[in-house]
Amino acid sequence: MANYTQLTREQRYQIKALLKMQHSQTQIAKVVGVHKSTISREIKRNRGGRGYRPKQAHERALYRRQDKAKLTISVETWQMIENRLRFDCSPEQITGWLKDESLPRVSHETIYRYVYANKHAGGNLYKHLRCLKTRRKRIGIYDRRGKIPGRRGIETRPKDVEKRERLGDWEVDTIIGKGHQGAVVTLCERKSRLLLLRKVDHKSADMVAQAVIDLLSWVGHVKTITSDNGKEFSEHQKIVQALNVDFYFAHPYSSWERGTNENTNGLIRQYLPKNRILSTVTPMEEIEIMDHLNLRPRKCLGYKTPFEVFFGKPVALTT
Repeated sequence: MANYTQLTREQRYQIKALLKMQHSQTQIAKVVGVHKSTISREIKRNRGGRGYRPKQAHERALYRRQDKAKLTISVETWQMIENRLRFDCSPEQITGWLKDESLPRVSHETIYRYVYANKHAGGNLYKHLRCLKTRRKRIGIYDRRGKIPGRRGIETRPKDVEKRERLGDWEVDTIIGKGHQGAVVTLCERKSRLLLLRKVDHKSADMVAQAVIDLLSWVGHVKTITSDNGKEFSEHQKIVQALNVDFYFAHPYSSWERGTNENTNGLIRQYLPKNRILSTVTPMEEIEIMDHLNLRPRKCLGYKTPFEVFFGKPVALTT
């Protein structure tokens, strides 16, 4: 009998989305990356009158894990952890403190589960965490927006892309302005971390496709592009024809499959904060943001710059 695999929150939302798209349990197992018996047991255990509900399924899983943790971690240890939490120490800091004091080891993941179980039971430990924002998922979003014609999933993408050993594998995304006024198309090259960006007045598929074509038509290294499942990329075939490139889509609710782009978008927010109306971004600002990030030495690149890795030559910073 196959071993049962503990599922993550993201995997449970993937299961919900794939069920809405009427995939079989075997197909879902392949996409999620677990044995089909895991999917079967998960759906059977958590299907109710309103169908499979990933939020409630994950909460029940946390309760079960918390009950197991209580059997192996003493009441005294949990009391020390609670005291530290109420003193606004982070779970990571508490884990490090327990180790330094030669006290029973408790991982920060276990502490987080304890906090969220406490919250569900009506407790207030969660208020002492630094990030109180609850991540919300819109269930079935891709069904409501329609399927993207000619979509090629990331599972068909060449395995060499994962290795980051060659230039030309890009990830694409959009950043939305305050009140959905304007957007910025961002492209990141996986090996060099080179950033290209362009403002678009509207997040329409035509505008986004043209921005991608304009940005990549001159760079020389373009082999693949990977995006999320947003409707703004529904004109991907136009990009494929213009650039002679292979275009792939990540799995629903799997932002880590485009981690380079997601991390870079976070860096861009230093210059384009969430309260910024992006329709006001100027061409000079676009250049300044790209220069700031492409001419910055990166630890992951051996302290070379993205520009240096991509183009093979250094560029001196000027005032």
